[in-house]
Amino acid sequence: MRKVIVPKEARIDEEKFFEALFMLADENADAANLEELVERIQDAIRKAIKKSYPNCEKIIVNIDTDKKKLEASVLKLVVDDDELDDGEINIEKARLIDKNATDGEMIAVPVNISEFGRVAAIAAKQSVKEDVKKIHRESILRKFDDKEFKCLTVKVTRIETDSRNITVDYDGSELYLFPNEQIPNEILKEGQLLKVYVTSISNRTKRPIIKISRAHKDLLKGLFEMSIPEVADGTVEIRSIAREAGFRSKVAVISNDKNVNAVSSCIGKKNSRIKPIVDELNGEKIDVIEYSDKPEKYVAAALSPAEITEVIVTDEMERTCTVTVAPSQLSLAIGNRGQNAKLAAKLTGFRIDIKSDDEVEEIGKANRLAEENKKKYEERLQALEDDSFEIADEVTAVTENAEETTVTEGAEETANDTVKTADDDLIVLD
Repeated sequence: MRKVIVPKEARIDEEKFFEALFMLADENADAANLEELVERIQDAIRKAIKKSYPNCEKIIVNIDTDKKKLEASVLKLVVDDDELDDGEINIEKARLIDKNATDGEMIAVPVNISEFGRVAAIAAKQSVKEDVKKIHRESILRKFDDKEFKCLTVKVTRIETDSRNITVDYDGSELYLFPNEQIPNEILKEGQLLKVYVTSISNRTKRPIIKISRAHKDLLKGLFEMSIPEVADGTVEIRSIAREAGFRSKVAVISNDKNVNAVSSCIGKKNSRIKPIVDELNGEKIDVIEYSDKPEKYVAAALSPAEITEVIVTDEMERTCTVTVAPSQLSLAIGNRGQNAKLAAKLTGFRIDIKSDDEVEEIGKANRLAEENKKKYEERLQALEDDSFEIADEVTAVTENAEETTVTEGAEETANDTVKTADDDLIVLD
């Protein structure tokens, strides 16, 4: 194929074109590089030209960003008679482009880009916008897909005093920490690094939303995994977590190695392992307890730091229990605003009724007194029933005597009548 010569009238202001092209590339640098953008614009120009030359099978568009050259042409069949459609060109016209053109060959006919440049630019820009959204979505999913349900280290970039929303940066992506996901009373500063927990990735098919939190209980689990090797490798397992963000948390752990103490591994010598986690959570108190399959032992440990006298499971199906503590331990077991008892209930899944020894003793006395009164009542009731039976017997006896008396009196009357009759008979004989 011979070299294509583009007439001057077919050219456009290439300087302005490439200036706009480079600007578009800069605006969408995070979604598409210059090469990808050039391909999209070339494709948009081909489509625009195809609408005007539907019978041309080959459309050539070349954008050279290094030389800042933009050229376009369509291949047409050279014919020696009239052109039947836009896919053909008369030999005389062809020789104006290439003097050596011959009948039956294909020749590249330059296209006036100025006719399609604006349409192509608009189409390309729209295409880029759509691609930007898609690429941006795919980029976010690639970056965060394996971060869901994990802890991230982010940097505070903006704090909105009115809404209290906090903008953070993770690897060039902006995320938002909303007030309800923040630790109460925590004061953050711009530029500060902090840990957050990715609770979910929603709206995946459109614009993904990465939801993060510092109040979620699993942030604590993530911090344990990041700070404690035994938790990270599975030697120590976290069985349950109950948390009131910013105030107190309880973590139940168990060791899968009989030679490793689960609680000590998490706390560390002189609190060396737990202290960084407490500091990260703005001084939140953390109780690490040992998990147990025995409810009595588990509930007693969950109520630490209170010392428990006794735990009685009142209903295993309903998961209820009664806990007895010394009077001096009652307030400690319940905690400020009931916090300790609530967290213990969440941790174990039991409804916990806490009573002091004195209360239990008083209840015991009351129960014993109630039993005694019940017994006396039953005895009295029995006595009344026995008396009733005796009275009934007497009534029966009297009734029977009355009946016997009636029968006797009747017999006597009959006998008297018989004697009288006999006497009468004797008088008649006389």
